[in-house]
Amino acid sequence: ADIISTVEFNHTGELLATGDKGGRVVIFQREPESKSEPFSQGEYNVYSTFQSHEPEFDYLKSLEIEEKINKIRWLPQQNAAHFLLSTNDKTIKLWKVSERDKRPEGYNLKDEEGRIKDISTVTSLQVPVLKPMDLMVEVSPRRVFANAHTYHINSISVNSDYETYMSADDLRINLWHLDITDRSFNIVDIKPANMEDLTEVITAAEFHPLHCNLFVYSSSKGTLRLCDMREAALCDKHSKLFEEPEDPSARSFFSEIISSVSDVKFSHSGRYLLTRDYLTAKVWDLNMESKPLETYQVHDYLRSKLCSLYENDCIFDKFECAWNGSDSVIMTGAYNNFFRMFDRNTKRDVTLEASRESSKPRAILKPRRVCATGGKRRKDDISVDSLDFTKKILHTAWHPNENIIAIAATNNLYIFQDKLNSEMH
Repeated sequence: ADIISTVEFNHTGELLATGDKGGRVVIFQREPESKSEPFSQGEYNVYSTFQSHEPEFDYLKSLEIEEKINKIRWLPQQNAAHFLLSTNDKTIKLWKVSERDKRPEGYNLKDEEGRIKDISTVTSLQVPVLKPMDLMVEVSPRRVFANAHTYHINSISVNSDYETYMSADDLRINLWHLDITDRSFNIVDIKPANMEDLTEVITAAEFHPLHCNLFVYSSSKGTLRLCDMREAALCDKHSKLFEEPEDPSARSFFSEIISSVSDVKFSHSGRYLLTRDYLTAKVWDLNMESKPLETYQVHDYLRSKLCSLYENDCIFDKFECAWNGSDSVIMTGAYNNFFRMFDRNTKRDVTLEASRESSKPRAILKPRRVCATGGKRRKDDISVDSLDFTKKILHTAWHPNENIIAIAATNNLYIFQDKLNSEMH
């Protein structure tokens, strides 16, 4: 139940939220830098924990709806309170997170315990006052957006107009207004009239960071579709289709499975798209649909292992990807608690490990290397055959402005930060 299923920084990076398989959301807050140790960047400590979703049962379909949090998205902060959206397979909820450090005292018609006084005993009027108290973080549900998805929700994305957001399931994408819970507009519907004709499903969707009319969605066939809501109310006809032509010589039984896009993210600038499929991460330029601008091999050494990965279902794992704040580095997860970073400018890449041994506070992460079977091995190399496929890093997040990353490794959350822009600590 405590396996982490999503990780998300808020827009300032001061808060970090995780959702888990048990329907809980844990919010971490960054401590301010201490005066005595000016170089010790603030640590992230637990700020609030709450139960977001409970297990439900769909009586009409005799289906259990699990409480696992699929995605969390923060809304930009407008006042002292923070708001976030969290979703499981079927229901999206808007939560308000606020602080209280004062309490009112001295009511005229209530006593200290809150009981109503007998009016005949009230002989004088006093002005209630606010008294300081210990800081309390209150989390309250503000909206529940339900009953709009027949299939499982895989993505939610807040629009840059900060009034609307979208939610995507396997076959449809809906557009919601944050204030209206009883209706949403269907903006994409790829469900065929006959379900036997179904050839692809939607795997992820995201709004453009700057233009509120543009959004992208990815499919299990490895394609990306950019849609413009100004063109039509129903965006079944895309504006642009990004697809890499398949190399016929490399075709195999697994081609279609490994080409399925598991995550898509706009760069902060809005110019590029980052996608992740099973073996690679790709950067696409919005102005070039024919092929990706850059392709990065995440774990090419697994190409010879696809058969066993298919048998143990690992080939269906959905890895996420992330941009750094300046769009110059991308990050994504792999197996054996490894995660990969690719510098787009220098073309250098590194494999790092998120584990208890390597992650003692202030320890410097050592780059790791995996060597293919039969190859020459260096001292610290790990052979492909000894990789642990149960330890996988599916969920990662990058601080919006700084080199701080959050890595979810099963039920552990690791936070690494770059001390002097050289090594990750």
